[in-house]
Amino acid sequence: MDFALTEEQQMLFDTARAFADKELMPHEDLLEETGELPPELDLEIRKKAMEIGLHACNFPTSMGGAGLDCVSFTLVEKAIGHVSLALAECIRRPNNILEACEGQQIERFRDPILRGEIRECVAMTEPDAGSDLKGMKTSARREGGDWVINGTKHFISNAQISSFVILFAATGEDVTPKGTRKRISCFLVDLDAPGVEVAPGYKHMGQRGYYNNIIRFDDVRVEDWQMVGGEGQGFEVVNTWLGPGRLTVAATCQARAERAFDVALDFAATREQFGQPIGKFQGISFPLADMATELRLGDLLLMNTAWRVDQGLPTMAEDCAMAKVYCSEMLARVVDQSIQTCGGMGVMADLPLERIYRDARVERIWEGTSEIQRHIISRQLLRPLGA
Repeated sequence: MDFALTEEQQMLFDTARAFADKELMPHEDLLEETGELPPELDLEIRKKAMEIGLHACNFPTSMGGAGLDCVSFTLVEKAIGHVSLALAECIRRPNNILEACEGQQIERFRDPILRGEIRECVAMTEPDAGSDLKGMKTSARREGGDWVINGTKHFISNAQISSFVILFAATGEDVTPKGTRKRISCFLVDLDAPGVEVAPGYKHMGQRGYYNNIIRFDDVRVEDWQMVGGEGQGFEVVNTWLGPGRLTVAATCQARAERAFDVALDFAATREQFGQPIGKFQGISFPLADMATELRLGDLLLMNTAWRVDQGLPTMAEDCAMAKVYCSEMLARVVDQSIQTCGGMGVMADLPLERIYRDARVERIWEGTSEIQRHIISRQLLRPLGA
């Protein structure tokens, strides 16, 4: 079995990593101090990323993207994922849902995104419906030739700096043998449309420069052409996005865990107590060995999952769930032990560990909690057995 990267893949990773180290990492302190990502800095980084082909690298070349396969794209996500999220997102990787755009949607929404002129956000989660999409209360009802949308979404990433939202809403109900089921549909909605309110979100732990918002819809009218896919096909649309999204989280977690470990390893090799480096003591060296082993396992699982996606294997949901749950939980263990290795310095802002520790906690929640990932995995295991 060949685990080696191709020359092109290695060059891609090295290019993206060098870009992150030079153009992104120097601004981490600014984010920590101000909690804001200056728009001019966002634009500057985006332009530089476009010049070297990192912008929209997850989209097909026929649509103006770089056309990377999943393995190559995962390498890019890992290369830039070791820096603060808000800075990594200056390199735009548009939501894959937009690949389904047709007709007017292409010119109005997709192409401006691919040209780097605007950005999008996604709205699924609601105050009373998080992981339970079937409990969604935001609705779109027919009125004349339009759809009229009402409801509230929250935890919406970066809505305040986006131009439109990929919105999921209930457009009716169907009676099935298992009971009544809501029809979920997907719409592209301008955030400056009448009746749309983008409100500040909640104060949150970590992820400085990242914004979460509340979006309220009050009799917002959209036309038929703004629906992505057919009515009631929202779950199908979601499934094309959740897998890649979860793999991105896994890649980011792997990258940050490696960064935390490198800090701890260097500290253990250079910090002296009792006349020798602290790495000489088993209380330090054995945890380093455990962390290195976990990192190796995470990387193998991450890249194997990306390879399986490229092979078109039918277990993508299960595979991506495994990668997401393992890498996000592994990150928590590694950064915690890295802080322990560095002692008092580990919780000081002089090292990036305390920031990585804060940022890591949400990784086990967004894009589907660890519990949801385990539900997906176990369901796929039991279903063939009729359970």
